[in-house]
Amino acid sequence: VQLVESGGGSVQAGGSLKLSCAASGLSFSVCSMAWYRQAPGKERELVSSISSSGRTTYADPVKGRFTISRDNAKSTGYLQMNSLKTEDTAVYYCWACAFWGQGTQVTVSS
Repeated sequence: VQLVESGGGSVQAGGSLKLSCAASGLSFSVCSMAWYRQAPGKERELVSSISSSGRTTYADPVKGRFTISRDNAKSTGYLQMNSLKTEDTAVYYCWACAFWGQGTQVTVSS
């Protein structure tokens, strides 16, 4: 099983990034998937989730700014992040069917 994140990088506050999570070795379409993040010195926290049926949840700090989606045909999940803030700086991890990706760094500068 592999979950490979991509799309992280450095951006100025107010900018946008789109993260991708490409899954292999698992039946992605039946998996719930989620994005977590971990900032330096902080615990890993849930950012957003999407069920196999497409039901979504968002943490309060990202509501209205982030959008989670999935393309089961491509076994890929996405996290569109708009209006980024410095406090969004963290390593972002993909989770699906109890497996974790390696993480991708997102850095937002003021």
